[in-house]
Amino acid sequence: RNELLLHLKTYNLYYEGQNLQLRHREEEDEFIVEGLLNISWGLRRPIRLQMQDDHERIRPPPSSSSWHSGCNLGAQGTTLKPLTMPTVQISEVDAPADTSETPSPTDSRGLKPVQEDTPQLMRTRSDVGVRRRGNVRTSSDQRRIRRHRFSINGHFYNHKTSVFTPAYGSVTNVRINSTMTTPQVLKLLLNKFKIENSAEEFALYVVHTSGEKQKLKNSDYPLIARILQGPCEQVSKVFLMEKDQVEEVTYDVAQYIKFEMPVLKSFIQKLQEEEDREVEKLMRKASELQHQAATDGIQITTSSFSAVYRRVVAIETDNKFSSFKDVKANNFKDFNINDSIILSPNRQ
Repeated sequence: RNELLLHLKTYNLYYEGQNLQLRHREEEDEFIVEGLLNISWGLRRPIRLQMQDDHERIRPPPSSSSWHSGCNLGAQGTTLKPLTMPTVQISEVDAPADTSETPSPTDSRGLKPVQEDTPQLMRTRSDVGVRRRGNVRTSSDQRRIRRHRFSINGHFYNHKTSVFTPAYGSVTNVRINSTMTTPQVLKLLLNKFKIENSAEEFALYVVHTSGEKQKLKNSDYPLIARILQGPCEQVSKVFLMEKDQVEEVTYDVAQYIKFEMPVLKSFIQKLQEEEDREVEKLMRKASELQHQAATDGIQITTSSFSAVYRRVVAIETDNKFSSFKDVKANNFKDFNINDSIILSPNRQ
């Protein structure tokens, strides 16, 4: 816990003033860290997006743009009466007694005079009722629906591009806590973007700039793994990758990944020379062992020499014995007497 707190302090100092800072709390004597975890897309195969969000219809909240439907919803969901236009009446204009002396008021503005025989007009409710639009969504509705689901690098679902591959190395994030295991984080990430693919197809990897790739196990906690790796993503990143397309790369192997083939061949040659020297060294020790055994009255047959040699190799590898005296002190207890060592008559 103290080590985790130390790493957490370093992590938050690195992201000071950013939304990637992590918070921690204690709940029932359990130390819990929560916050955003950056995950990079590392997929090689396309993914499929859902056509609908869990079969739920997205209903935009009432706004001024919804008046086109002719109705509105009240605060408690009650239906309000549709708005109607007021009745418009156009009545006849009384003609003056002498039209030759008094010009029409409209003549002074250059407009045509009002017709005297204009009948009275009445607009009914059906005349002014707003026609209901079809299934075509307005641009504001489209934006509202898009805000409901998250995009992958600006990509939203449509029937033409529902199957696509996210740009390699592009970054997204999910809000998790330190109690969530790898499968839980995977399901949360796929659900965030409404991805139809099963979480069993993917895995999370910690990828280092050196080329090392470490797969997070199902029992691992990705947020804790990120904290312990350090905050700098120039050193290591968490990638979402296909489980069957990526192999783990150990640290020892990663050291040689970036070298050119001629350099690697020179390394192999040096290792071969070193191995040959070690074999010669072990052969000399085996010969000394045989000579010392003969001096002490122990006869070692040719058929059993290979067993002694294997024992010397094991001794040298494990660094348990430094000389033949140590071997003798152990009385060859790991040997099979019948197969390896034949005692001389004077020692039986």
